[in-house]
Amino acid sequence: MNAVVERVRAARAAVGRISLAPLLVRGGIFVTVLAGFALAFPAEVLTGRPLLFLTVVALLPTVGPRRIWPTFAAVVMVGGWVLATDGYGRPVALWRLLALATLLYLGHTLCALAALLPYDAVVDPELITRWLLRAGAVVLGSAVLAVLLLQVAGLGGETGHQWVTVLGLLVAVGTAALLGWLLRRR
Repeated sequence: MNAVVERVRAARAAVGRISLAPLLVRGGIFVTVLAGFALAFPAEVLTGRPLLFLTVVALLPTVGPRRIWPTFAAVVMVGGWVLATDGYGRPVALWRLLALATLLYLGHTLCALAALLPYDAVVDPELITRWLLRAGAVVLGSAVLAVLLLQVAGLGGETGHQWVTVLGLLVAVGTAALLGWLLRRR
């Protein structure tokens, strides 16, 4: 019985030490993942029990950003997009695809930040601002590059060029090689 009382006291003390910045980052994870679900899934699915399930799935990476839950939420989000396009006949729109990719990346990067921040961390707001500005620059650069490559490729029509696909593959391999080199350099 004393062990239970001690655990309750420890939990109460831990909740009392929670600071605002890590709580806001985790709230951002929840909002980002839930917005991704709303964008990915068809409107017919977003009622009743499926909405409750998706809310719980959005809470999981918020509570456990170091575990498997961010990956699970991303897989559910992509599964919702596939369900909407294949199962419900929603056309593939560039804006929706870019917005979904943006929300996936923001959810991922916020989980990475939350994994670094203990609940009771005192954080300079500039750290979070720089993190979000860097994420915004990555999103903007990726969106511009994606739109440019899709325009060159003919947006998936019959006029596409195979060399654009090969160039995209070379850029991906080059990026992976650069990241590997940077990791070894440290």
